[in-house]
Amino acid sequence: MKFRAATLGALAVAAWLLPYGLGSYSIHVVNIALIYALLAIGMGLAMGVSGQINLAQVAFFGVGAYTLAILTTDRGYGFWAAAVVAVLATVATGLFVGVPALRMQSHYLGIVTLGLALGFINWITNASVTGGADGISGIPLPTLPGIDLSSEYLYYYLELVVCALGLGFGLFVVRTSLGRRLRAMRDDSLAAGAMGAEIPLLRMTAFLLASLYGGLAGVLYAGLIRYVAPETFSIGNMFILLAMVIIGGRRSLVGCVVGAIGLTLVREWLSDFSTYAQLGYGVVVVLMVVFAPTGLAGIPSRAKEFVNRRRHGHGRRAEADDRARLRPFQPYEAVERPSSTAEPLLDIRSVTKDFRGLRALDDVSLTVAPGEIRGIVGPNGSGKTTLFNVISGFYRATSGQVRFAGRTTTTARPYTLSLLGVARTFQNLRLFGQLTVRENILVALDRTRTHTIWQYALWQPGVVRRERRLRRRAQELLERFGLADFAESAPGSLPYGIQRRIEIARAMAARPRLLLLDEPAAGLNGEEVGQLAGIVRSIRDSGTTVVLIEHNMGLVMSLCERVTVLSGGGVIAEGTPAEVVAAPEVIEAYLGDSALADVPRPQPVPAPAPAPAPAPEPPGGSPPPASPPSASKEASR
Repeated sequence: MKFRAATLGALAVAAWLLPYGLGSYSIHVVNIALIYALLAIGMGLAMGVSGQINLAQVAFFGVGAYTLAILTTDRGYGFWAAAVVAVLATVATGLFVGVPALRMQSHYLGIVTLGLALGFINWITNASVTGGADGISGIPLPTLPGIDLSSEYLYYYLELVVCALGLGFGLFVVRTSLGRRLRAMRDDSLAAGAMGAEIPLLRMTAFLLASLYGGLAGVLYAGLIRYVAPETFSIGNMFILLAMVIIGGRRSLVGCVVGAIGLTLVREWLSDFSTYAQLGYGVVVVLMVVFAPTGLAGIPSRAKEFVNRRRHGHGRRAEADDRARLRPFQPYEAVERPSSTAEPLLDIRSVTKDFRGLRALDDVSLTVAPGEIRGIVGPNGSGKTTLFNVISGFYRATSGQVRFAGRTTTTARPYTLSLLGVARTFQNLRLFGQLTVRENILVALDRTRTHTIWQYALWQPGVVRRERRLRRRAQELLERFGLADFAESAPGSLPYGIQRRIEIARAMAARPRLLLLDEPAAGLNGEEVGQLAGIVRSIRDSGTTVVLIEHNMGLVMSLCERVTVLSGGGVIAEGTPAEVVAAPEVIEAYLGDSALADVPRPQPVPAPAPAPAPAPEPPGGSPPPASPPSASKEASR
């Protein structure tokens, strides 16, 4: 910590003293570099932090610069009044550009934002209000009491302060709740939605942040050059900006700044070889994407990872630190269970789901009482995970109705259901790979709504206090699930069994009333299955209703009070575990005759000499040989 503070202090002093060693032309180049650094921070927030491909940053830059130029030269506004309007106009443009992000992602979004940037360039080149190809000159200087900003040396300090504040604000966003949700959305938008992240609003927020920095850069550029023209906002400059972000490291705002300043200086140095320089930029970008996808900012961590891999061997995955260990789960405090006559917590009525002619669910109905552990079993392709996806809002039922806690939720979105009290895990692990274990938990713990982001601009102390509360609760949850030693680890570096426990802990961080577990025992060994059974019972005893999909019939028989069996998208049996395993249709469709002897249930014995039923298998017992393997995947569900 002291080393980091000393480093920041040394950099601040060096930046403050920099103009004293530069000539007039050099300070001009540095001023341009700081403007590009602001643009790169905004682009890094949208692309690297939020995962939204934004190729319209140069258009935001142009909107800010042209709005200020028009207002100051044609409308008689003062510089600072025009600057405020210009930034607001740029933010409005950013929200408009962000609309396509609600409908499309990946390269499609990049194509759309690039098209919008081209449209803006075409407009400023041909519109009379923008001066056409000649641009707008005569922009007045910004004024500050006692400071002559006509000197580029003094203008440097204005830019330095704005850039430092912009970088500080960006880092504050990234390291608090809003930034975690943006990064979770980047890593896995489906899982983030299931944790309560309002994905549509977060996508708009990403473009809002990018446009804010673009507008500030445009205002500073217009005040520095006092002239704006279309060539400044060309697609060529857009791709130079993209190269800055990629080379510096799109997931690190500091890396974005380093890339912007470094490439601006290199670009000026190679100005006499511009044709070859453009080709060189392209080659460097390709090499960075292939060999260093995290950019310059990621090189230290990659080097550390390489050293650790050499130290621990060349296995597929480095084991967790020797000092870290999975501690025992601390059971929740039990609460009184609801009466058997209580209204169902989950009520599914005649739900059907079709996929272009394929019927995945066919008139499925079931009710789950509060405080129950309900099992859902069936062969691969029977519709179990599809049912979970309908319940949790990922799919919308073709027909039928889903009710949760007395209200209809058939068309509710995943984040709405999460805020109502529905949490889930996934058949294939969907942890946020670029977040630490602690941050995975923090994403689910945070129940604030996206519309509260105004606090980031107007009330940062409130954000800090909320962050401290969340971190205290996250530590408590990590200790309860025995994960405290792995809090700062990346989930992907941990053994599979620990990752499964992390996913359950993350789901419970949302304090759900209903927990949906999709094959939680898949890939676990016998000891881990026994631990899982204890965790699930404790979760139920704490007042959370549990519904689980599972192929491990030993676990189902030991945990579940009632079991629903699906086959071919429909319910073929429902009842207690003993009733279900004895049903002929279940034996035929799922268990098979050979599995009966291995299922731990009370078995009928032929008369006249009754015999005691065999002792049930312990909770950690292995699944019956004839049942489908616990790690199998329902790819077609």
